[in-house]
Amino acid sequence: MNTDIKKIYDIVKGYFNAMPDKENESDTIKEISRNVVFHGANLWVLVFAIFIASLGLNVNSTAVIIGAMLISPLMGPIIGMGLAIGINDFELLKRSAKNYLVATIISIITAAVYFLLTPLDEAQSELLARTSPTLYDVLIALFGGAAGILAISTKGKGNVIPGVAIATALMPPLCTAGYGIAIGNIYYFMGAFYLFFINTVFICMSTYIGVKMLKFTPNSTAENPNHQRVRKYIIAIVVLTMVPATFMTVNIVKESMLKSNINHFIKNELIFSGTQIISNNIDTKNKKLTITAVGQEIGSKEIEYVTAKLPNYNLEDYKLSIIQGGLNDSIIISRLQNETTAKTNTQQLLAQAGQIKTLELQLNNYTKYEKMSNELRKEISILFPNISTIALAPATEIKIDNTITTNYITAIVEHKKEETISSSEHRMLEEWIKTRTKADSLRLIIAKTR
Repeated sequence: MNTDIKKIYDIVKGYFNAMPDKENESDTIKEISRNVVFHGANLWVLVFAIFIASLGLNVNSTAVIIGAMLISPLMGPIIGMGLAIGINDFELLKRSAKNYLVATIISIITAAVYFLLTPLDEAQSELLARTSPTLYDVLIALFGGAAGILAISTKGKGNVIPGVAIATALMPPLCTAGYGIAIGNIYYFMGAFYLFFINTVFICMSTYIGVKMLKFTPNSTAENPNHQRVRKYIIAIVVLTMVPATFMTVNIVKESMLKSNINHFIKNELIFSGTQIISNNIDTKNKKLTITAVGQEIGSKEIEYVTAKLPNYNLEDYKLSIIQGGLNDSIIISRLQNETTAKTNTQQLLAQAGQIKTLELQLNNYTKYEKMSNELRKEISILFPNISTIALAPATEIKIDNTITTNYITAIVEHKKEETISSSEHRMLEEWIKTRTKADSLRLIIAKTR
């Protein structure tokens, strides 16, 4: 039996043994050492990558951000630090740490300068996503760094390095930190820089582990006080880095579980004929769950019944409050009840409330294009400098014989140039407006500035 287990172990070990694929050790060390330095062209590439990533975050473009991560040379000194610790090369460690600090400072300054100058200063979702690191970011950095050092140290590199650069996302957090400085928001800066620091620490740690597993030859076989001290520093930094991320992750998991429990409670228990649940709000501080419902009124007995079900969904600490009708519907129905005769029933009132809602939606359909025009004005001044104004409005086209009715958006722009706009510029402008407004059909009217 033991012999069979050993055979199976040897077979599995053979499949996972990376040592036969190991590249020449000295060549690997030279390659990593060469990439830790930031000066000349390498430094310019870093600056340009920061500008590209900042632009991507600014316009909320994932594709642009990925492109910036692919050309960024930031991974070099981080892997250099992990290698240096693994082979006891303190000169390489000092050089890597120095260049890492230089690259970090220059990156943050570059991003801050960009966000101070750009007219697009609104925080988009890609920016905000880099301000709340969690334990999942720790795991991503750990596994990404492990894949990175394995790819660099072995012969079949493939597309691993670009994939690691994208997965570990070193550039976006630095750009977001620069954004925090530019707008004076310390929370954005601290959250983003902490995410970058997490990536640094755990890429470095997985590199160190990879170097040990691949049995790189250390510079000195003898243990020395400096080596022991560095190990203690590594352990301390890893623990201190993980504590806040673990705390954030626990809170996120708790919040996710709470929302899931509430959704299950609503789906399973708040099922009443003629009644629809339109929203829910949880107040964790005061332990209160507020449900908004429209349609048939839920009776007090039914409310008591569903309240008794809260413990089944781990919501026993929460007080249930049900608002009968949405805010708009409640006000509308209340007013109509005061103004109509006693013979008017609730269903008629709800029908009238629905009509009013329809009119409100139609009104919002017109006003939203006014807001959208103001948003596009900031972007169009950068992309199309010769455009001075833009106005959007919905329109309906009806043929004379009433055979075809077309709904579309009309865009009216004023052009600064005295000469006629070119057909290619006209097409580019039309496609850009159509994409930004998410319009199925668009009519573009261009007028000269008066």
